[in-house]
Amino acid sequence: MRSGGYIFRKLVSAVALLIGVTFISFLLMVWFGPDLTYQSLGKNPTADQISEVRRQLGYDRPFLERYGAFLGQLATLDLGHSDSTGEPVSRLMARTLPVSLALVLPGFLIGNLLGILLGLWSAWRRGSMTDRFIMGASVAGMSLSFLVIIILLQVLLCTPWGLNLFPARGWSVDGLSAYLYYATVPTLSLVLITLGYNTRFYRSVMVEELNREHIRTALAYGADTRAILFTHVLKNSLAPILTRLLFSIPIIVISGSLLLESYFGIPGIGKVTYDAITNGDQPVLKAVVSLTAVLFVLVQLAVDLAYRWVDPRVGPS
Repeated sequence: MRSGGYIFRKLVSAVALLIGVTFISFLLMVWFGPDLTYQSLGKNPTADQISEVRRQLGYDRPFLERYGAFLGQLATLDLGHSDSTGEPVSRLMARTLPVSLALVLPGFLIGNLLGILLGLWSAWRRGSMTDRFIMGASVAGMSLSFLVIIILLQVLLCTPWGLNLFPARGWSVDGLSAYLYYATVPTLSLVLITLGYNTRFYRSVMVEELNREHIRTALAYGADTRAILFTHVLKNSLAPILTRLLFSIPIIVISGSLLLESYFGIPGIGKVTYDAITNGDQPVLKAVVSLTAVLFVLVQLAVDLAYRWVDPRVGPS
């Protein structure tokens, strides 16, 4: 019952947060968003014409009615049509989101896995030359801009001045070999961009855990190093690790894919968002911003529930 009560409270909290973020999204993207009235009118429109267009666009409806319609659009994924192409936004996102996931998930997973392993090893060897080298390399990686990393990898792997093994731009995937051909350089770019940040974060988490009394006691009694690191330290660090992993997903899928797809010309949700920003395509921008906000709320709920899974002490006793 206590566990059920905890989950119920988290669900209620998630619903309240969801109402809050959708309300803010509505204010920013709809209520105070661009007025499209005059885009549908010619020169010198009459007052009656202006009134009719505003009625058709729903601008004459009360605030709560428009907000309710906005929630209905999000719930049914009836997100309108792109101003640029006329394609339904829901179909546009369904077509491009799988491309973005296929593009960023390998780099996301590899970058975090390497970050956890390097952070764990650096924390175990803290103060040594190994630790200093890993931290120095992490800081050096963090200091390089995204564009510099992209250019270096493209020169080394995509041009005759380097290995010339992969394309610098494009996406034409019809099988595993084609996928590896087009996704390798973007994946390496994402790994190199995030590895320094991941390693420093995970090292700080592991160092804190290694300094706990029960870990020091186990070390004093000569417990096996692998058992300490992977059975105790890593397991007891799962809460912050899961938090970082889950909260990184919306950021990587939207922001990461936007950068990668813009530079590599890959037709995913990031490229669509970039084009919508440059073209002022409001239906697409409204959908991306609103659904990203909803995704963050769902991630928050998943994190709260995951805490109970990795540490039963979380929540009411």
